[in-house]
Amino acid sequence: MAGGYGPPIYPPAQTYHSHGRRRGGEVGCSICRCFLNCLGCCGGCILSIVCNILIGIAVCLGVVALILWFILRPNVVKFQVTEANLTRFDLKPQSNRLHYNLSLSFSVRNPNQRLGIHYDRLEARGYYGDQRFAEVDMKSFYQGRKSTTEFGTELNGESLVLLGSGGRKDLREDRKSGVYRIDVKLRFKIRFKFGFLNSWAFKPKIKCHLKVPLSSSGSAGGLQFHPTKCHVDL
Repeated sequence: MAGGYGPPIYPPAQTYHSHGRRRGGEVGCSICRCFLNCLGCCGGCILSIVCNILIGIAVCLGVVALILWFILRPNVVKFQVTEANLTRFDLKPQSNRLHYNLSLSFSVRNPNQRLGIHYDRLEARGYYGDQRFAEVDMKSFYQGRKSTTEFGTELNGESLVLLGSGGRKDLREDRKSGVYRIDVKLRFKIRFKFGFLNSWAFKPKIKCHLKVPLSSSGSAGGLQFHPTKCHVDL
């Protein structure tokens, strides 16, 4: 060509061919990713369904419990110690052995109009200065609706009681006054009854803070025991 110029010459285009093995690997990886995605989606759906079912069950139980509460109107039972007779309460300082003889009478009121109550595995425990000195089992019983039941027990014997400085000071004061500050705790299981249905068992704790005069006749120097209400802790 004149002047040495002509159309530009480009190198031939290179064609690349992928091998069949690589294409197969890409397809396999795609299938795996699809399977994992489907599995994750199904797992999420199942977990969501289970959570919704559990929430629905909890809501239904809550509604049923609320309806039963409005129908039955459960009320807390009322305990009190009607009589207490302390004829011996002697702590030997050398051996720390406490000799005691205490008889107790209880009254329990069931204020519920539609619920009876089963009292199972009754146990009474005596405490002085936060030290337990006695425990005794009592008979189980059933209490009907809107009724009052009376029962009693005796705490007598001897046991090891280790009092601190505060407990020994209280003991000296009680000996001087003739009135002893004794705590009685009741432990048992109760089951509410409605018709032929019984509830699951509850374990309330009954605490009775007593001031009991020491006497063989229930009075000491003109002092007498006064009926004392107990604290009910459900």
